[in-house]
Amino acid sequence: MSRHPVGALGILAAAVAALLIAAACGRGGSPPAAPAPPSRAPSPGTVLRGLPSPIDPGAHYLMYLHNQFWETAAPGEAHPQYGLYDYEGILAAFAARGLTVIAERREPGADPPVSADRVVRQVRDLIAAGTPASAITVVGFSKGGAIAILASSGLADDGVNFVILAGCGRWLSSRPDLVPRGRMLSVFEASDDLAGSCRPLFDRARPGSQTNEIELHLGGGHGAFFVPHREWIEPAVEWALGG
Repeated sequence: MSRHPVGALGILAAAVAALLIAAACGRGGSPPAAPAPPSRAPSPGTVLRGLPSPIDPGAHYLMYLHNQFWETAAPGEAHPQYGLYDYEGILAAFAARGLTVIAERREPGADPPVSADRVVRQVRDLIAAGTPASAITVVGFSKGGAIAILASSGLADDGVNFVILAGCGRWLSSRPDLVPRGRMLSVFEASDDLAGSCRPLFDRARPGSQTNEIELHLGGGHGAFFVPHREWIEPAVEWALGG
């Protein structure tokens, strides 16, 4: 029998613990966790609900700003006058043409100047990441069009593209100080009694801005932009691509 049984047991326990620690840290232990794969930029033709991470500076981005109805509409709810608003179909139509679509649904009663400031920040983030201004397009319908106009003034960049869909109306008479800027295309429907030509607004544009306008005769008034008619989708895409 050993003269120092407690001391011997202590030494043995320490040796076993050291072996276990070495095994855990060495080849016999659990393999280290694999590093997380790097994030990939979305491929062209993707619909995003916010800015991508990372931002692909080689993509063509289209930011779509919806109308006021969509701020509060329930899924499947139809507008009492214009019917269903095919929001997802519109986004898909833009994405199908190779554009990376950014579409955020605004909260009910969103304040246009606040929403416009957010658009300005997002556009500047894309540019800061290396995206050329000419590869960024802001498309706004109705209230979204008004927000796009405010954003064009706040951004003050001649290279960014804007498409105003039925966004020029009586509200502009209360903003004689508003000066749009950028490459601006207006598309409106002749039968629309809520919105019309943006020419009076475009006349205020600073030198260096580029403006154009298309008048449609589809019928349906304001509802002409509730569905992705190629008569306005195609000109918007062409404008986004520099045409």
